[in-house]
Amino acid sequence: MRIGNIEVNNPLFLGPMAGVTDWAFRTVCAELGAGVTVTEMVSSRALVYQDKKSVSLLRKNDGSICGAQIFGNDPEIMAKAAVLALGHSGCDYIDINMGCPMPKIANSGDGCGLMRTPELAGEIVKAVVNAVDVPVTVKCRLGWDKGSINVLDFAKRMEDNGAALLTVHGRTRSMLYSGTADWDMIAKVKQQASVPVIANGDVVDGESALRCLKWTGADGLMIGRATFGDPWVFTQVRAAMNGEPIPERPVLAKRVDVAVRQFALAYEDKGEHIACLEARKHFAWYLRGVAYANFYKEQISSIQKMEDIYRIAEGIRRDLK
Repeated sequence: MRIGNIEVNNPLFLGPMAGVTDWAFRTVCAELGAGVTVTEMVSSRALVYQDKKSVSLLRKNDGSICGAQIFGNDPEIMAKAAVLALGHSGCDYIDINMGCPMPKIANSGDGCGLMRTPELAGEIVKAVVNAVDVPVTVKCRLGWDKGSINVLDFAKRMEDNGAALLTVHGRTRSMLYSGTADWDMIAKVKQQASVPVIANGDVVDGESALRCLKWTGADGLMIGRATFGDPWVFTQVRAAMNGEPIPERPVLAKRVDVAVRQFALAYEDKGEHIACLEARKHFAWYLRGVAYANFYKEQISSIQKMEDIYRIAEGIRRDLK
């Protein structure tokens, strides 16, 4: 498949998630099998107003095709922000967030809020497409709620205005991340679309990945929350998609090595203080399902310095399996 003029040999996407898919985590996921990564979403207004923190989110990772995701509801500002995002990041394409369900985003008319104003959403896509010389993609949901599922008309409008690829999360805004993703609706989007469609929702392992691809006919898959503490899900899903035996997750000691590498990359990117604060969340995710891990989870919750991370990691390697 292709994203505009970009050849995609591995259509396995890491979903953009605020507070999760920073440069360090995207780098690790790319190394373990993600073919396409996307930055955390960045406010178009913040970019135009030259907010340094927003710019820092746009660092492009190596090892995969990488998109810069922006959000907003003003076509002119979104166009300017797209140009700035490319200038700061050098990313391969621009992704427009029209799927974020969080109230402070969606209720302001951004993210999934744009699914309630499809004409404006189309104007945004057209403005961004005209402003940049890289492909522009859109990530959306099924609609605002069960009574206003409009993804078919919405997706057609996005395509008509120049979107080179559509990612559809098979839930409505009101569902947030609950319930079951509706793969039937994603299949209907795929049937009508002439651009690639990526399926998002309830892909958690190799088996579910194959079922989703068969069910929806999608051109690729996007994996989000299943990656928390488990970037090896990409290795497993990629093997399944290639018809190869699905490998087991590495032993705990190896998983801890990858976690420490992620935190070291975050230290390089953000400095020790921020990297250690964020490591509290990520390190706990890496220990989900590990027996007798509570002693170390308590220590993780108070990480202050990189030396704390190294000490805890050594203890886990020694004491847990």
